[in-house]
Amino acid sequence: MALAIFDLDNTLLGTDSDNAWGEFVVAHNIVDAQTYGALNTKFFNDYLDGKLDVTDYLDFCLEPLGRHSREQLEQWHTQFMQEKIEPFVLPKALELIARHEQAGDTTMIITATNRFVAGPIGRRYGIDIMLASECEEIDGRYTGRSCDIPCFREGKVTRLERWLEETGNDLADAWFYSDSRNDLPLLSMVDNPVAVDPDDVLRAHAEQHGWSIISLRD
Repeated sequence: MALAIFDLDNTLLGTDSDNAWGEFVVAHNIVDAQTYGALNTKFFNDYLDGKLDVTDYLDFCLEPLGRHSREQLEQWHTQFMQEKIEPFVLPKALELIARHEQAGDTTMIITATNRFVAGPIGRRYGIDIMLASECEEIDGRYTGRSCDIPCFREGKVTRLERWLEETGNDLADAWFYSDSRNDLPLLSMVDNPVAVDPDDVLRAHAEQHGWSIISLRD
């Protein structure tokens, strides 16, 4: 048995759920469309360019959660799943997960996306274990702030190492699947790093180091 670890956005999922949530709240006038929409695009471009300030981004994207009840947010999320996520669920990703599970591997998702957005998507893929950027809650309501170490770049390594220590698991023969240069720190730690429909930086690194490169889209 080994760990099979998956990035979420643009790896298992054929879109970026964080950015898609931003587009959703703009389209449904949950936020100020002009201001929020422009910042959402800027942060997404920063992420693609490998220069995202994750703390600033979490402050931005979590703030609206603090202004609405959990019931309302969950209603919106159900609609979001139908409109922005379900069309981008990748059949080949589901098949890949199934192959690992049939081999007896433990499957998990590790994502920079906050748990409010990412949690139901992970369940859609049938994966129960998820490390994500965390949303602070007080008395059952989101505060609009993040808590814990952001699950991004080296933060993914830190969060995973803590989880391994807490659960008694290890990285022997582990797999990690990702599309992004931002995941190079964690990809470099596992025995089986796999670049999935990778960005240019990750593709070049994978080719240089002899890593597997696959597509879950074609």
